[in-house]
Amino acid sequence: MPTARELKDALFEAMNAHDLERVLACYCPDAVYVTPAGVAEGHEQIAWQFEHLFKAFPDLHIAAWYKVECDDPAVTEYTLVGTHTGPFLLPDGAETAGTGRRIVLRGACACATENGRIITDRDYYDQLELYCQLGFHLEPGPAA
Repeated sequence: MPTARELKDALFEAMNAHDLERVLACYCPDAVYVTPAGVAEGHEQIAWQFEHLFKAFPDLHIAAWYKVECDDPAVTEYTLVGTHTGPFLLPDGAETAGTGRRIVLRGACACATENGRIITDRDYYDQLELYCQLGFHLEPGPAA
C-alpha cells in the first residue's frame, strides 16, 4: 500500500498533468478536502474543486519545496504557479473572467491516509495573496 508521502507526490503529479481521473484515484470515495475556499466532501465535490482550478489556471503547476519526514500525515510546503485565463469563482459566489495575471502562491498541506488512499487533505494558503495577485483589492465595509 502506498504511504501518505507517495500518495501526496502522486497527487501533485496528477495535478501537474491536469488529470482529474488520476487526482481522484488518490482519494478515498468519501475523502474530505479542506482549503481556505471551502470544504469538499467525496469524489464529486473534490472533482468540482480541481476542475474549477484547472479551468481558471490552464497552465497550473505545483512544486513541492519542502517535505516533512514523517509517515502520516504527509506534510508538504509548495509553490503553485499559473496564469489566470479562465473563469474563477469569488467568495461571494460571483465569477470573474480570466485576467491574464500570473500567480505565484505559497502554501502548505497535510494529508492523512486510510487503506492506501487520501482520506483527509488540508491545504493552507493566503487567500489575500491570491486575490491581490489577481488584481483585487480590499475595501472597507460599511461602518458598524
